[in-house]
Amino acid sequence: MSMDLLSIARTGVLASQSQLAITSNNIANANTEGYNRQVVSQSSLESQKLGSSFYGTGTYVSDVKRVYNDYAARELRIGQTAVSEAQTTYSKMSELDQLFSQIGSAVPASLNSFFAGINSLADIPDDLGLRDSLLSNAEQLANNVNQLQLQLDGQMGQTNDQISAVTDRINEISNELGNINRELMKSQGQDMQLLDKQDALILELSEYAEVNVVPLESGSKSIMLGGSIMLVSGEVSMQIGTKPGDPHANELQITASSGGKSLVVDASKVGGQLGALVDYRDDTLIPAQLELGQFALGVADAFNQAQSQGFDLNGQVGANIFTDINDPSMQLGRVGAFSSNSGNANLGVNIDDVSSLTGSSYELSFTAPSSYQLKDSSSGNITPLTLNGNTLEGADGFSIDIASGVLASGDKFEIRPTSSAATALSVTMTDGKGIAAAGTSITSDAANSGNSNINLISIDNRNAPGFPTTGAELTFEIDPSALPPTFEVFDAQGNSMGPAAAYTPPSISANGFTFEINSTAVTKDKFTFDLSFAEGDNSNLVNMAQLNETKMMNGGSTTLTDVFENTKLDVGGKTKSAEISMGSAGAIYNQAYTRVQSVSGVNLDEEAANLMRFQQSYQASARIMTTATEIFNTLFSSLR
Repeated sequence: MSMDLLSIARTGVLASQSQLAITSNNIANANTEGYNRQVVSQSSLESQKLGSSFYGTGTYVSDVKRVYNDYAARELRIGQTAVSEAQTTYSKMSELDQLFSQIGSAVPASLNSFFAGINSLADIPDDLGLRDSLLSNAEQLANNVNQLQLQLDGQMGQTNDQISAVTDRINEISNELGNINRELMKSQGQDMQLLDKQDALILELSEYAEVNVVPLESGSKSIMLGGSIMLVSGEVSMQIGTKPGDPHANELQITASSGGKSLVVDASKVGGQLGALVDYRDDTLIPAQLELGQFALGVADAFNQAQSQGFDLNGQVGANIFTDINDPSMQLGRVGAFSSNSGNANLGVNIDDVSSLTGSSYELSFTAPSSYQLKDSSSGNITPLTLNGNTLEGADGFSIDIASGVLASGDKFEIRPTSSAATALSVTMTDGKGIAAAGTSITSDAANSGNSNINLISIDNRNAPGFPTTGAELTFEIDPSALPPTFEVFDAQGNSMGPAAAYTPPSISANGFTFEINSTAVTKDKFTFDLSFAEGDNSNLVNMAQLNETKMMNGGSTTLTDVFENTKLDVGGKTKSAEISMGSAGAIYNQAYTRVQSVSGVNLDEEAANLMRFQQSYQASARIMTTATEIFNTLFSSLR
């Protein structure tokens, strides 16, 4: 008999057993991360003809499938990349926001304390105790700026460490995926456990960077990062890495291997954690450092300039309180030469006008024979520079000196005029007597061209004949256009005190004092000097106190405090924006995750129902076997 109850029952038992096994495995892995639900495809065995009719011969398991939706998985990877990038950005921005809100709050507070000390000394300008206290306030201000810069440097180091850690993990995943691809090629992509592990690794990889997956006929998958970096090609695993930045070594660059060569990757297009870390470093952290440097330069220049406008307690022209803005320690890091340069020029940056600085970085490029262009990294504006001797002029508040060597066509440099200023800011004055409380009086004639600036350098001898005092002022008539330049001195009554004398620009020394004149005038300019001094004079301190509200920065649009507060507000605004972005990215990711789980996830209620159904099927098939045995036993008994 071709129809065999035992055979049919046996196929039913085996099929039900397979269904129970897969259902049990689904239940067991309900909480396994990355597990995709499996299902059994069950089919009927071919029927057989008996007489004029066809009869079934049982069932068999035709396939065991992994429930997987490529589109849903791709959407999940995209969502994972976006949420990971947003979370990393918010985390880093929160750290920076806390730095400016907590440690950074000491900077404007100490600046206010310094101004309060100036106001107190203005009441009693000859009080030595108040003078020393004012220097202590200045030191506290400098220390707080230094401390904030130190914290920002720590953020730079931490961010670079995180970038290195992410690249290391990406390389580990690359190696694992290559090994999995090798094993999948052996099974033609049928090993479901390996496929689950492969997808879990790809999903983790999408946290670190944008991932593009290319399925291969062999069952393996090729992986690309950011749409341009081949990370895994079949069983071949490639590596990414880091190298010192160019032109600034402490700003790591991302590299990728391609054709046996190491290429620099534009990390801003990679996405994920890696892209977020690089974007945070380049677009937020470095600008914040440069703006803090701008603030430090503003403090140093404003008070040093104010000192030069007055007399200290010894009757001398006031010396610097803070580090000079063009001191070698202040100039560190202002210029970075790209490694691709073929010329050997060494450049230096000199700050000419702090009020014109913007806190930006710039790219200087040279094209032979004489084209020098400066590109603002923030705005993208390009400014042509003029070479005057060995100095490039025309930039925003600074000039670039070609100290040595020559530029070759195509050479590029990154210019950061405010770099290192916050680190180098310090108090150079050691004696409170040096604070210039008393004021000087240098008056420009109403008919002057306006193209000349006077800077008093020193008091050489107050007892010199003709030294200018109140009632005995001296007027200097200066002709910078003469060859050589000349000056003539007139007394308070307008009488000439001698014939015009030549001088070597920019210094003029006469009548017991020295001053500098910086002039582009083509006519004679007149300046009247009254250099009287009294210990109780506080006029220069009064002028110094007014710096608190003077808009002297960013082209005269902001005060010193505004420079710092604007940076703080910018960081706070970016932090809030990052928080909103994180919420939006999280909602999109949750939708994608829910969609994947609805397709590939294990539903315990559904699996429990299947378990009961397949158990009943198993029991029914087993009962058929029992029935068949009883029938055969009855048949055998009837033949005895």
